[in-house]
Amino acid sequence: MQDYHDTEWGVPERDPRRLWEMLMLEGFQAGLSWEIVLRKRAAFRDAFVDFDPRKVAAFTAKDVERLMGNAGIIRARAKIEATILGAQIFNEMQEAGDDLSAFCWSFTDGRPLEGTGSDTETELSQTISKTLKKRGFKFVGPTIVYAWMQAVGIVNDHSPSCFRRDAVEKMSAGSDYCRQ
Repeated sequence: MQDYHDTEWGVPERDPRRLWEMLMLEGFQAGLSWEIVLRKRAAFRDAFVDFDPRKVAAFTAKDVERLMGNAGIIRARAKIEATILGAQIFNEMQEAGDDLSAFCWSFTDGRPLEGTGSDTETELSQTISKTLKKRGFKFVGPTIVYAWMQAVGIVNDHSPSCFRRDAVEKMSAGSDYCRQ
């Protein structure tokens, strides 16, 4: 957890595939701890072919059963099916010329927000959640979305006393970092 916090959490992510992967992993985390997901992340990447949306979108019922038997991942049928559906939506968006990164960052005009370090959801996470649900995504409630926003740096929620807060802000300097 320390390494994840110190090197990855809160760093602004712009790669659409990586944004999608993190959104799916946050969905798997629902009802569990993020530490469990992190411990299983390598197995998730193996099981979901490195979160390649083209390949995951082609998964069949047989693949769902295979994944249900994979002790290396969180074996929740609804979450597995939501990930396959999420891959299909990701691909549909791309085919329509709608880049997931541009979509995600459009809610903040492309700029990371500075959070308080104490929220579990916000009006913005509620808005993004509703928008994702309208597109068909599952396991994207406002609390999950807020955790995802924190993880991918849409909001810098390192506490004001954390050494990473300023470091992440500096990484975002070219992005017109703004206070929420």
